[in-house]
Amino acid sequence: MDIFNSPARIIITCNKRLSVHLEREVTDLGFKVKNTFVTGVELSGTVKDCILLNMNLRSASQVLYSLTSFKCDGPEELYDKLIAYEWENIISPDGYFSITSHAEHFTVNNELFVNVKVKDAIADRMRREVGSRPDSGSEMDKAVFHLYWKEERAEIFLDTSGETLAKHGYRKIPGRAPMLEALASATIMATNWDKQSPFVNPMCGSSTVAIEAVMLATNRRPGLYRKNYSFMHVISFDEKFYQLEAEKQRKQIIDIPGLKVIATDINQDAIDISKINAGVAGVESLIDFQLCDFEATEIPAAPGVVFLNPEYGERMGDVAELEGTYSRIGDFLKKKCQGYTGYIFTGNLDLAKKIGLKASRRIEFYSAKLDCRLLEYELYSGSRREPKPVA
Repeated sequence: MDIFNSPARIIITCNKRLSVHLEREVTDLGFKVKNTFVTGVELSGTVKDCILLNMNLRSASQVLYSLTSFKCDGPEELYDKLIAYEWENIISPDGYFSITSHAEHFTVNNELFVNVKVKDAIADRMRREVGSRPDSGSEMDKAVFHLYWKEERAEIFLDTSGETLAKHGYRKIPGRAPMLEALASATIMATNWDKQSPFVNPMCGSSTVAIEAVMLATNRRPGLYRKNYSFMHVISFDEKFYQLEAEKQRKQIIDIPGLKVIATDINQDAIDISKINAGVAGVESLIDFQLCDFEATEIPAAPGVVFLNPEYGERMGDVAELEGTYSRIGDFLKKKCQGYTGYIFTGNLDLAKKIGLKASRRIEFYSAKLDCRLLEYELYSGSRREPKPVA
């Protein structure tokens, strides 16, 4: 089977609560989503389609292409089914592969054991058919295969991504408690920002949010920053097709005249790290970096978006001290950001109460394993109340 041109089931995974944003991205690329679930979406396509998905998606983690599925009642049957598959048509004997798995079966209490069974089946098949076998190990920088086994059904995928797509490749220095790139991008997509008006990011840290905002506005895709995927390490990889898509991505970057993205932080190291990361992403000149307390951040004329991701006491910061910070954030939004839409990303809703504003939306996210919210605030100029008629 020519996997680069043969349609099969594709599962695109993402972090929990990102699937609604992932579905929109996939649809915008022209694909039809068959099913959306908590941690991903399902569609049909070829490995060539997987190349496009890998290079363009911002909120995804892995793009999995189904090789085969089968009934499976135990490890030995798993081995027998996989040794019968034509692995010699997928991977070269002088290549390298890694195995990941998710197994829920009464015969399995250790997924590492399952990984070994898959590895042995591939290696033994290759020795039998071509006389030698590729190396294997835990590195995810060559061909990667993923087994999903639940109860009586098993499915083996080519993980066309390899290393997770959730990291976009430009962030060479993460800084303290950074937001994952896929999460940052999804939170911006969840806002009402029009990608034209000012985007202000006080407390920017390593500036992942500000960088992702510029990437979205200027149509810079994650594929611009990554040069290695699992699909590159399987037989029949079309280098020309990949290079054409890479060139297309370079050409589709757009210029937004007058785009104003501001990132501020009180910490000089944070600003220095931000400039390095923005430089790698090729957007340093498009972000106005300022060293100052968040309350001193320049706020251009409304309308616009102001986005803060303050500490919330789970991994960083003392909760008692942060109560004062959140109260100051509320004052800052009310006094300096009139006419803007404000967004606070936090994992501590008790602290969020100190802001003293009523959120118009509470959008659910996860950061690592923390239950988080993106809180939206309409920061009206003056009073929203209609004047009473004069008697």
